[in-house]
Amino acid sequence: MTPSMIRYLKGAAHAAPFVCAASLALASDPAGEFMIDLPIACTLGEDCYIQQFVDRDPSDEVMDFTCGSLSYDTHKGTDFALPTLRDMADGVDVLAAAQGRVQGVRDGMPDQIATAENSAAFADRECGNGVVIQHQNGWSTQYCHLKRGSLAVREGDAVGAGTVLGQVGLSGNTQFPHLHFSVRKDGEVIDPFDAQTADTLDTTCTQTPAKTLWRDAPTYEPAGLINVGFLGRLPDYDAVKAGNAAQTDFSITQEAIVLWGFAFGVKRGDVMALNITGPAGEILDHTTLFKRAQAQAMRAAGKPLRGVGWPRGTYEGTVTLTRAGRVIQKTVTQMRVE
Repeated sequence: MTPSMIRYLKGAAHAAPFVCAASLALASDPAGEFMIDLPIACTLGEDCYIQQFVDRDPSDEVMDFTCGSLSYDTHKGTDFALPTLRDMADGVDVLAAAQGRVQGVRDGMPDQIATAENSAAFADRECGNGVVIQHQNGWSTQYCHLKRGSLAVREGDAVGAGTVLGQVGLSGNTQFPHLHFSVRKDGEVIDPFDAQTADTLDTTCTQTPAKTLWRDAPTYEPAGLINVGFLGRLPDYDAVKAGNAAQTDFSITQEAIVLWGFAFGVKRGDVMALNITGPAGEILDHTTLFKRAQAQAMRAAGKPLRGVGWPRGTYEGTVTLTRAGRVIQKTVTQMRVE
């Protein structure tokens, strides 16, 4: 493994960036002929989403390429996240974003949610199991947090765009299953969403930058709903993250009917509305205000059983996430009472 590979895999996802945001512009056209494809085999907005982008602010503040806040301080890549641990267990492939040669790999680190208690297991190895690919003209790409035992390439292998490198995992310093994907030019971090950046970022921020490395640029979503569901009690947050908190069939004597929503990228002032209607009409109309920004957040509300039983039939739950009066996402789910 080369020294540069060791440096990348030690702290690529969470250490301080190689350059400040204002120096990300390498030239008038840093992209050249280098273009990339989506590095994960999923459909954004359906079975995966982008949790965080490159932090473009050189201070201790946070700013993504749109001047939004979907990042965290010193974040050096793009995080493609899976909704639940169950999705990770089912297996989602990580793909080479462009043609190149594997510069190095690491495997063998466990898939586990990072805590203070297990931090020694990933000390100086925050990337977890990963791959670095060297491309032409000084470009390289990096793939972190892969599932243990899933790596499908070895150092020195030639790969094409779309070659399977492994699967999304939970190795290294991470709280949720995702692929941390980084792009570098001559060792310096480049934001693939805005590869040509002026020194004054606040005059160039846009959701459709003039220069992108993507052949087909993913749509920017400032926040969204990861998952929603019904349950007969208040859900456990770990069960929501694991994908085990949704209940589709209820008995007429169920003690309660609860609707929950799991969101990403929420900001202070955002609102989540939870509404339940059943055969007899509306039974819940609840809103909750987020008082602080959170990378991921869950909210739930419900009604206890009153009387002899719930009316039989189909119940519909609607979860709506809004920001400054604008609907960011609305998701509808159903369950049945028999």
